[in-house]
Amino acid sequence: MYAPERQQEILRLARESGRVDVLSLAEEFQVTAETVRRDLKALDRAGLVRRVHGGAIPAGRLDFEPDLAERESTAADEKDRIAHAALAELPADGSVILDAGSTVARVAADLPLDSALTVVTHSLPTAARLADHPGIQLHLIGGRVRHRTRAAVDAWALRAYGEVRADVLFLAANGYSAAHGLTTPDLAEAAVKRAAIAAARRVVLLADSAKCGEEHFARFGDLAEVDLLITDSGLSDADASTVEKAGVEVRRV
Repeated sequence: MYAPERQQEILRLARESGRVDVLSLAEEFQVTAETVRRDLKALDRAGLVRRVHGGAIPAGRLDFEPDLAERESTAADEKDRIAHAALAELPADGSVILDAGSTVARVAADLPLDSALTVVTHSLPTAARLADHPGIQLHLIGGRVRHRTRAAVDAWALRAYGEVRADVLFLAANGYSAAHGLTTPDLAEAAVKRAAIAAARRVVLLADSAKCGEEHFARFGDLAEVDLLITDSGLSDADASTVEKAGVEVRRV
């Protein structure tokens, strides 16, 4: 099958189901995931689809947001490697903000038992994982809880982050690029992420390579506000160079 034929079929599948994912398409068409990503980029440039985490949606649906279970299972191996590498960025006896996100939640699950940290989070799943940790002083940010992400948002959360100054923030994003910055589907979540960035001395973005170049409805920061991007080896040299030109250190694992 030639690329135009494959792209036409991908577009049909996206319109029928509302979403397509890279790995399923690669298996169906017997091509590599990178080939599918090139197809999706071509369709995105043509304005026919919008790339989202792990795949694409028909154009005009930038508000699409996968639920918690889907995000946990997508790119699981890559997220495990990213989370493990993030442990090296933990301060000694310092303070950490853990954003709401499936990769960041894996960092919480991987924290060694001898860790002695002050941890702040607005993510209920992350807080639940750390509630019984013997060395963690846990601070749970309150607010309205979004059912889709189990994250606290709105005025209470924003006010609480305004009173915090942490050593490092482990940040999540649904998409990022030098051109469009850091984005997520929901405006309320974007506001809390923006407040968390302002509350940290150092920002570490944890994002698998499929999120590079994706754009969502709510923008919450510039890529230049990130100090370090930890991602997987699927990020191309060209994309890594573009991110580095924005002043961000890139670590591929």
